[in-house]
Amino acid sequence: MSLAVGIVGLPNVGKSTLFNALTRAQNAEAANYPFCTIEPNKATVPVADLRLEKLAEIGKSARIIHATVDFTDIAGLVRGASKGEGLGNQFLGNIRECDAILEVVRCFDNDDVVHVEGSVDPIRDIEIIETELVLADLQSLEKRLDRISRQARADKALAKEVDAMRKLQEHLDAGLPVRTFVCDDPDAIAPCRKELHFLTDKPVIYVANVGEGDLGAEDNDHVKALKAYATERQCDTVVICAAMEADLVGLSEEEQQDFLTSYGLEQSGLDVTIQKAYHTLGLQSYFTVGQIEARAWTIRRGWTAPKAAGVIHTDFERGFIRAEVVAYDDFVALGGEAHAREKGLLRVEGKEYVMRDGDVVHFLFNV
Repeated sequence: MSLAVGIVGLPNVGKSTLFNALTRAQNAEAANYPFCTIEPNKATVPVADLRLEKLAEIGKSARIIHATVDFTDIAGLVRGASKGEGLGNQFLGNIRECDAILEVVRCFDNDDVVHVEGSVDPIRDIEIIETELVLADLQSLEKRLDRISRQARADKALAKEVDAMRKLQEHLDAGLPVRTFVCDDPDAIAPCRKELHFLTDKPVIYVANVGEGDLGAEDNDHVKALKAYATERQCDTVVICAAMEADLVGLSEEEQQDFLTSYGLEQSGLDVTIQKAYHTLGLQSYFTVGQIEARAWTIRRGWTAPKAAGVIHTDFERGFIRAEVVAYDDFVALGGEAHAREKGLLRVEGKEYVMRDGDVVHFLFNV
């Protein structure tokens, strides 16, 4: 499974610059004026995982295949986007299939960079964004509610779903996101949530875009306010200087590390953002290693071995027999699967085994 992340924010807060930095691809125009982005930008980037490099070395693998993240950057949202103002609302459909949303918020002061609202206020900006997302969801819900209500006249089995949707409508009317909606009958609202892919049903990660002078120092007042807001809502926050991250593009790995160190940083914004996304979505990785390739596979925490095997191919899940598993640390310490087997550290696991982050696995199946 590939992790998909949508990037949203007001115009001219650094979304496209961040997109360029995160994807290491200068294919999203960045300029100092609103609506610079008029078409959604998309890119797939590999997930850096040093464990995979080590496994490939031990397994003498011919190639390395990383897990990936799909990023989609849409045009900036403005007040009234749900009513046709600006351009962002045209492209919200592009992130309905995303797993999580990055809300980019400007947290730096610079008179030379225009802010569409005339001043820097991260909490106000978030409230504008989330109001437009709620209104977009409300529009989608009302269309479905009208359709299902008409069908319910002939099919009484739909009455519970109609009732659940009306309660959700009241929730959205109050300006509240779908993810905080508690339904007395979760099964009744499930078809609606599955069909509409509500924007406000997705986990949110707030990205504080700061100036270079704010890196490696105490958080400025804007960032402090944003972190407090995020904590109240149990959301993750990432602090990034998009302009500095963009400067990493084109540098060698050694040069990038030296550059980050000069700012008192250990990791790039890309790595930190992906880690936060994995944490927010409850994701983890397992590995397969052979002479042909060493590969990382993304799964959700709590998945059993057969379900994890299905990520490779549905036949693996359907015909699952067993999994031969070695913990990453044991695999590396003992120099591979053969020595782990000799030491009794290769485990044979069945259908009930719950996968762990870093498992090195060989699946046996029969179809």
